[in-house]
Amino acid sequence: MTTEMRNEFDEYIKKFKASKPEEIQQKMQDAISELEASDEGKGMKKGDKAPNFSLPDASGNTVELYDQLKQGPVILTFYRGNWCPYCNMELRAYQQIIEEIHGAGAELLAISPQTPDHSMSAQEKHDLEYKVLSDVGNKAASNFNLIYQLPEYLVEVYKDNKLDVDKYNGDEEWTLPVSATYIISSDGTIAYEYTKADYKDRVEPSEVLAELKKL
Repeated sequence: MTTEMRNEFDEYIKKFKASKPEEIQQKMQDAISELEASDEGKGMKKGDKAPNFSLPDASGNTVELYDQLKQGPVILTFYRGNWCPYCNMELRAYQQIIEEIHGAGAELLAISPQTPDHSMSAQEKHDLEYKVLSDVGNKAASNFNLIYQLPEYLVEVYKDNKLDVDKYNGDEEWTLPVSATYIISSDGTIAYEYTKADYKDRVEPSEVLAELKKL
């Protein structure tokens, strides 16, 4: 199956640009540009050894990466939260191909810094048939070199729009992971990576599936 996440993104971006004040749009773009120019959130590379982690899923069960790898490869995708429309589109697109992922002998793990309650909300909202993990405090994301600090001017934009990321994450840090997707081989080696500072730039899930089938 070929997913069409990118088309959904483009349609949403078009509506966003038509409805939001230019000042807000510029601040969001400035934050992306600053992140791209910084040393934050660069992620890991193909050939690196993935750091292990143990995180709770939406039901409170602990999932350990290296235990999961004993059963086969893992697609690992870091997302910002279920308050992010791009993340929701991505999660739905992966659900469209989850049977093919499982058919290829792999598992999909989706990680955000949200509390387990909010991860449960995301799982139920989209009827996800894969594990949604809570990385409260961004510990796993930090080990993958993915976290960044939201600039104060963007925090104010979010607050003005009633977007309380701190409440979703259960802390007051206002840190997030950049959007990143990895395919991790059974031996723990990263076989594929796609990491972008711009949260609107994400790999099409069907392309990830094609890379998975090359293993």
